[in-house]
Amino acid sequence: MYPNAKGSELLAILATLDPASVAVGTVTTGWISAGNHHGLLAVIQTGVLGASATLDAKLQQATDASGTGAKDITGRALTQIVKASGDNKQALINLKPEELDTVNGYGFVRLSLTVGTAASQASAQLLGVNPRYASADASNQAAVVQIV
Repeated sequence: MYPNAKGSELLAILATLDPASVAVGTVTTGWISAGNHHGLLAVIQTGVLGASATLDAKLQQATDASGTGAKDITGRALTQIVKASGDNKQALINLKPEELDTVNGYGFVRLSLTVGTAASQASAQLLGVNPRYASADASNQAAVVQIV
């Protein structure tokens, strides 16, 4: 689409769940505005899952950066990843801002991971794809320390 563009000009790292042993329960990214990019992409990565562990991931929407009115986005959840086949795997969830409940003011998105049964190694990123107004690298979260 943009053959002369660098990948870092087209993809922004908006939010992350850094690699860690995630305890049983739910962890989420912060809320990010969905309107600055033509698409969003959640990248979920597993390491070694705990004994009989499960991992669920989904995108949620809210009306503001505080999470007001938070609710799941229909059709934007993974099929559960299980220990038997889920070690060292990756999964992707695509989203276009038009898929949000914009009629009711929803314009913010976060990624939610839920680990069941046993602590498991996991990480995730929420990426902005094809920025609307500026190079994508202008939208990177503060933890991005280098672009080469």
